[in-house]
Amino acid sequence: MQKSLHIDPGKCTGCMQCESACSLVNEGVVNPSKSRIKVFTFHDEGRFVPYTCTQCDEAWCMQACPVDAIVLNPLNGSKDVIDDICVGCKVCTIACPFGTINYNTSTGKVVKCDLCGGDPECVDACPTQAITYVDANATGLDKMRAWAAKTDNAAGA
Repeated sequence: MQKSLHIDPGKCTGCMQCESACSLVNEGVVNPSKSRIKVFTFHDEGRFVPYTCTQCDEAWCMQACPVDAIVLNPLNGSKDVIDDICVGCKVCTIACPFGTINYNTSTGKVVKCDLCGGDPECVDACPTQAITYVDANATGLDKMRAWAAKTDNAAGA
């Protein structure tokens, strides 16, 4: 069963624990600027929205890489950057429509979420369950359909 990150921004308090955990596990330091998940703050509305790589099926980043340094991880479905192959050209950062691939100036390579090999630290660190790791089939269109069906049933009652 493939799993994916599910983000519920309504539960996010902006504590940034996900960013701290991610940077610690992946970079060895607690430094949110090195995190592969970011929390966008809407100050005027008082809301926070975590975002990271969605591991797209089409994976434009993977298709754009001129040296094939981004590969599909068959175990968890993540699109992983192979550091030994990456030349740091940043073409993938341009190809990603969501801006979730970043250039690491320390290494001269790009970094993106790899789902921590199938055990995402951001999920464990989130105290409100705003970030969960769920069956990939339970997200997206099927989830919206299920919600719509419940809404229609409730409205007709």
